[in-house]
Amino acid sequence: MTDSDTETVSSIAQFTHQSGVKLCSEDVLFRILSDGRWLYLDSPLPTKFARMFSHILHCIGGEYFLITPVEKVKVAVESWPLLLVDVEKNDDGFCFTSSLDTRFHVADTAIEVKEKGILVSLNKGLIASLNRACYYRYINEYLSFD
Repeated sequence: MTDSDTETVSSIAQFTHQSGVKLCSEDVLFRILSDGRWLYLDSPLPTKFARMFSHILHCIGGEYFLITPVEKVKVAVESWPLLLVDVEKNDDGFCFTSSLDTRFHVADTAIEVKEKGILVSLNKGLIASLNRACYYRYINEYLSFD
């Protein structure tokens, strides 16, 4: 994340919270497909809007919501809410880039290699999955089998 992105996320975090906000509707307005694409009312959502909404996405009790200061909207997720497409090692752990071109800095302990793939724990209860290219890059460059 750039400094500007970090400031934006921090600003958004001040105004979003998990409790005290009423659910607007029982209807699911947003869907996140397994390939990382977002739909709004079953129509493709432009990436710039999906990127913006991803900053207010939360997972609470296994359900996904977009939460603002005044409303909460349900989101249906096919497999994982975020798809990670690139990885770089840094001094503090790893920096992953999502299919929405957002960056996540995580410690080594946030990454789990499981039978169903490599999963990365993020903030707000979210768990992301690596796409095929990122998966193989992570395995080839950063895992040791000694």
